[in-house]
Amino acid sequence: MIHSIDPGILFLQEEDVIKAGALDMKMTIETVEKTYALLGQGQVINPPKTHIGMPIGSGADWNSFFNSMPCYIGGDVNIGGTKWAAESKKNSAIPGIPYGIDITILSDPETVLPFCILDGTLITAMRTSAVAGVFAKHTAPADTKAVTLVGAGVIGRTMIMAVCESLPQVETIYLSDLDLSKAEGLAAEYKDVYPAEIVPTADAKTAALASQIIITETTARKPFLDQSWVKPGVTVINMGSMEAELDVVTASDVIAVDYWDQIITYETKAAAQLYKAGKLTKDTVVELSDMVLGKWGGRTDPAQVINCSSLGLGALDIMIGYQLFLNAQKMGIGTPLKLWDKPLWE
Repeated sequence: MIHSIDPGILFLQEEDVIKAGALDMKMTIETVEKTYALLGQGQVINPPKTHIGMPIGSGADWNSFFNSMPCYIGGDVNIGGTKWAAESKKNSAIPGIPYGIDITILSDPETVLPFCILDGTLITAMRTSAVAGVFAKHTAPADTKAVTLVGAGVIGRTMIMAVCESLPQVETIYLSDLDLSKAEGLAAEYKDVYPAEIVPTADAKTAALASQIIITETTARKPFLDQSWVKPGVTVINMGSMEAELDVVTASDVIAVDYWDQIITYETKAAAQLYKAGKLTKDTVVELSDMVLGKWGGRTDPAQVINCSSLGLGALDIMIGYQLFLNAQKMGIGTPLKLWDKPLWE
């Protein structure tokens, strides 16, 4: 994109983002696939996210965090941008404020002027589940009829959308949460939205053993999914950091990650731990770009166990944010802002 020398910025608050299509899972999945295709073609610069956990000295045991996620996307897109992502445990107990709060900034790569600032919280929730949907699309066993989702929070909500969009043949979605009432609430909310039956359950393991795909989307601080959950031919998709025991990953026939260069920098991810222990190398994993570009041939045996994990890319937020910006322009929505009337110093 070539913007202009105009310092105008379109601000899109959450309500504008919704009007522009942020809750369109089909569009989100298509944009996610295009992003990973461009990444695999060398058209994306996406350095690992910078993570700041707080308070000082908290390490992985943070109370809150900030992530900086800059990127540049070339090809037929040609924009730069950054996502400022933040989460706070405290927010989970404060009514009226999300657990995670994100801001996305889109910039012209030639003049480096920002041209859009938008709420990124819903984009995060949608694209996180869309990545799992893309993984599921490419790794699902041929007989997939049942999927287990572990976690009925915000991502559990969008994961229902992603699974139903990516795998329309699914008949049953088991939705599990430590707070069964949350699972029951989501199941009731989506009862007539998709053909799949959504079954709330407090027994995630039993549900997993009755499913062909297991997707975990929790804030767990220690692993809960062990080998006893995994049967031959299943796909396991871990979206959180501390969900599956390391031997669940190493015992898998195929280990897939969304983006190797980034995921190995995040110490709580199984792939990073195995890499640092010398038990996993780049040439032994399948990246999501390989799947999207058709470089990975798919399952070679119905009994294969496939483990997938994701950390998420800033490029996803920028790509989706750009599409929402274009939609908003056509719709004439958003609030115009300016960096200056005339810069003091040039």
